[in-house]
Amino acid sequence: MMLPLKHIKVIDLTTVAMGPLASQWLGDFGADVVKVEAPGGDTTRQTGPSTEAGMAAMFLSANRNKRSIVLDLTQASGQQALARLIDGADVFMHNIRPQKLAKLGLDPERLMQRNPRLVYAGLHGFGEAGPYGGRPAYDDIIQGLSGCADLMRRQTGEPQYFPTITADKTTGLIAAMAILAALTGRAAGGKGSVIEIPMFECMAGFNLVEHLYGRQFTPAQGEMGYPRVLSRHRHPYRTRDGHVCMLPYTDAHWRAFFAEAGAAEQATDPRFSSMAARTANIDALYELVADLVARQDSRHWLAACERIGVPASPVLSLDDLIDDPHLAAVGFFSTLHDPVLGELRMPGVPVLFDGQRPPVALPPRLGQHNAELLANIETGA
Repeated sequence: MMLPLKHIKVIDLTTVAMGPLASQWLGDFGADVVKVEAPGGDTTRQTGPSTEAGMAAMFLSANRNKRSIVLDLTQASGQQALARLIDGADVFMHNIRPQKLAKLGLDPERLMQRNPRLVYAGLHGFGEAGPYGGRPAYDDIIQGLSGCADLMRRQTGEPQYFPTITADKTTGLIAAMAILAALTGRAAGGKGSVIEIPMFECMAGFNLVEHLYGRQFTPAQGEMGYPRVLSRHRHPYRTRDGHVCMLPYTDAHWRAFFAEAGAAEQATDPRFSSMAARTANIDALYELVADLVARQDSRHWLAACERIGVPASPVLSLDDLIDDPHLAAVGFFSTLHDPVLGELRMPGVPVLFDGQRPPVALPPRLGQHNAELLANIETGA
């Protein structure tokens, strides 16, 4: 396939999750991503089950479609090799705390002087201009600071983390998008740029999309927090034999649902007759719906909702995703074969280009491409 980033070269000095996920998106879209690792490798090479040392599950999930080179940046030779790689690159990305950059010769001023067309992306925990700048950050820390744990407290009564590395994954997506925007700007103006992608600010913005709510206005027109999604009654509905996900949303949806449930009169209840009224009375509405749904089995409600046009679905387990008929029909999963690792199942690239899903290549072993990359540095290729 001729993917859109085929001629873009990325030097990736990030580790763990946020940065590697961002560069994986670029690799998925065709970029030549060179993962630069310390002699010990990315720590995720040891995280999770494995059939080969250094190729654990978490590493495999965030590093497909890349090459790997090992450089010891405590040595002048390693720093010089990295500088030469960056000289020939379109993008350099790192998640090194700013205090250490100059000591490694990786400050943006020096690199941009050597390569003015470079897109220099720093993936940090916090914006450098603020009092938190330079602090270390991981997903749990950012979830605690950005409101994720408080959202769980508002809904359940206890501060909890989302059971996914949401700060890493969300900020990784934003980083990939910002890098693509900078490359587009460079194509128009010919000059590179320096990008700062801070996890805290990204996740604060992520959560405040709906939860700034009444504090959007001055003076405030209510409290923070979108009531519909914070309701403790917002969860899959229990049926006579299981659970279903169901979301009547528009006025027409609600009229159709109440009629189907034998409670048509509820559609004219002032508490439920409009979007604004339903939002203000969301707990009472969800409790009522839970009672009505519990009177029939899951098959009844899935068929009824399809017939009346109300969005609904079964509740799939993580295990169910592997055999989901839709994912199978669109060819979402890739099966890779390796003489040491054996057979591997990999989630595919979720987007299509001209009707085709980009290919998935096995994540690299530590230093797998040292010889060819160092040879290219010597020849200037």
